[in-house]
Amino acid sequence: MTRIIFACVHNAGRSQMAAAFFNQLADAGKAVAVSAGTAPGERVHPEVAETMQEIGIDLSAAVPQKLTEDLAQGAGWLITMGCGDQCPVVPGARRDDWPLPDPKGQPVARVREIRDEIRARVGAFVTTHGFGR
Repeated sequence: MTRIIFACVHNAGRSQMAAAFFNQLADAGKAVAVSAGTAPGERVHPEVAETMQEIGIDLSAAVPQKLTEDLAQGAGWLITMGCGDQCPVVPGARRDDWPLPDPKGQPVARVREIRDEIRARVGAFVTTHGFGR
């Protein structure tokens, strides 16, 4: 079983969406995703929760968490989104960076665009790396 970590700064937007999409699209017997941040916020951004709810994904119980060594241990992949030099190196994990804009404070229409781009990237990642159902 491969564990994928999606990381951004506050773990309140991009990484939450990516992990939710991954766990929806991937075969749970092959891989599972978690999300984390380098400086976690208090809650998922309301505009993110709203746009995910529109497509049937409920993030109301999601709680931002810190990307720690313990959380990262054994991860197969670390996919970063906008944390730049603040994103740690995870020994043994393959790494990719997705330069995506932060949805915090953006109009709902813009958050939808970011959400849809994340869904497309996650779908391609699942297919490319053989994590599909």
